[in-house]
Amino acid sequence: MSTPETDDAREYEGRVALITGSSRGIGRTLALDLAGKGASVVVNYRTNADLAEQVVAEAQRRGGDGIAVQADMESPEDIVRLFDATAEKYGRLDFFVNNAAAAAFKRVADLKTHHLDRSYAMNLRPFVLGAQEAVKLMDRGGRIVAVSSYGSMRAFATYAALGSYKAAVESFVRFMAVEFAGYGITVNGVNGGLIDSDSLDYFYSMPGMAPMQKVIDAIPLGRPGTVEDMANAIDFLLSDRAGYITGHTIIVDGGMTVAAPPYWHDTSDPLGLPPRPVRD
Repeated sequence: MSTPETDDAREYEGRVALITGSSRGIGRTLALDLAGKGASVVVNYRTNADLAEQVVAEAQRRGGDGIAVQADMESPEDIVRLFDATAEKYGRLDFFVNNAAAAAFKRVADLKTHHLDRSYAMNLRPFVLGAQEAVKLMDRGGRIVAVSSYGSMRAFATYAALGSYKAAVESFVRFMAVEFAGYGITVNGVNGGLIDSDSLDYFYSMPGMAPMQKVIDAIPLGRPGTVEDMANAIDFLLSDRAGYITGHTIIVDGGMTVAAPPYWHDTSDPLGLPPRPVRD
């Protein structure tokens, strides 16, 4: 177990991590972080083999190991094949991070059956099926982490399909945590707020969407999160330091979901926030 007095630069030496959707964004950042601490990473991708191989090459350059495995997380057969490849290469698994996500951004009134089916097949089912496969390879215990988003708790335009299934993911986190505890496996979630990524740019570029800056103005810390902010939270939950934390979802949002109107930035004298107090 790492302590403040020990060098944890290689704290994941000998550990194996499978991260879905890890050729870019949060998944890529996390994979490289873990590899830099000695882990072997299974880099999952759906279409872009070149990006995935670049992640593997960089993971190896940082002192870890890795393989790239193509698998469409909407396919139950591909999910099994992804874990088969992990077992064939490494024989076991320590960390499973369910990161890949996709959905149609539409009003509830406009959601068709195929939108709902795909949202389920991409966001909820892979987490459950993946966790089932991960447990079979975690012969020495392990960690399971699901990436969620603030749409699981808050309702906003066009996010109903994804947000509702993310809420279901967080519910499964709690059930899995209790069921898998006896195997020495912890299960947690990381719920991201406004995270600066390709997905964020896509969401706010849709015709008719509210200006992103208006949302940023409501974040108490005054900025969007970064993929590093998310990766750091996941890293913590994978570490020995979080060994007694299970069944919970950490919120990484700069305070966005605890703020509510009237917002402090909309107030004025005599109620506006003064400069930070200092000692006399």
